[in-house]
Amino acid sequence: MIINRGNLQTLYRGFNTAFREGFGSAQPDTMVAMESRSTTREEEYAWLGQFPGLREWVGERVLRDIKQHGYRIRNKKYEATVEVERDDIEDDHYGVYGPLFNEMGRAAAVHPTQLIYGALKAGFDTLCYDGQYFFDTDHPVDGNSVSNSGGGAGTPWFLLDLSRAIKPLIFQRRRDYNMVRMDDMNDERVFSLDRYRYGVDGRCNVGYGLWQLAFGSKQDLNAANYETARVALLGVKGDEGRPLGCMPTHLVVPPALEKEALELVNAERNAQGATNVYKGTATPIVTPWLA
Repeated sequence: MIINRGNLQTLYRGFNTAFREGFGSAQPDTMVAMESRSTTREEEYAWLGQFPGLREWVGERVLRDIKQHGYRIRNKKYEATVEVERDDIEDDHYGVYGPLFNEMGRAAAVHPTQLIYGALKAGFDTLCYDGQYFFDTDHPVDGNSVSNSGGGAGTPWFLLDLSRAIKPLIFQRRRDYNMVRMDDMNDERVFSLDRYRYGVDGRCNVGYGLWQLAFGSKQDLNAANYETARVALLGVKGDEGRPLGCMPTHLVVPPALEKEALELVNAERNAQGATNVYKGTATPIVTPWLA
């Protein structure tokens, strides 16, 4: 291929097509997170922890102050960049880069999934809106300590309530992932190294929503510990001792715990041959992003 502006534009269109095909071939798994569209450098979620409840209207309305938790999620920039040799373009070897750009598109598409489940796994030692670790034994509620952590030191698993508009995690999107290029023939790197650069970038971040909707454990995934998690979620209360009505809907595990999860919530009978009372109590999610 003759190196000129027109041919480089045609080359870029081909690379971008491969990128878009890869991007469209992968569906991000974001169901455990609430998506928030960001419009600035960071967003504040002061309303976290406020569960609106109703009371009988007798006399005047009772005004309740919204607590200002000051929880902020600051956007981060992410990128991936590759270089194409000028000789490969001149010698018509650029076709070998198609799969690379296809995979770059796929990586961009699943990046939110990677961030979300990474944050879920890190919830045992990362702070949330109330100043405690997201999975902790002493979340402060009306002067009491409430736990959403099973403790342990093994492979982590999670029981979540995903039935609400608010989710346990927040995925904050500032700028969508997009392919960019640096292929001007007068670019310094082209002049010095005979290389053209192509990449993808975006701005986003993840954070923690309501710990009340999640229970994390590093104990063995068995019926007894699963029961502990269910009881904890079902019994969560808010201010003034009002039940929050949390209902566990999904059991999230890494591939190493797939067998235990499927047996626990799908099998008709347990290992002892008795009726499995937990069959159908949650939908299993097996994700490699927790491995």
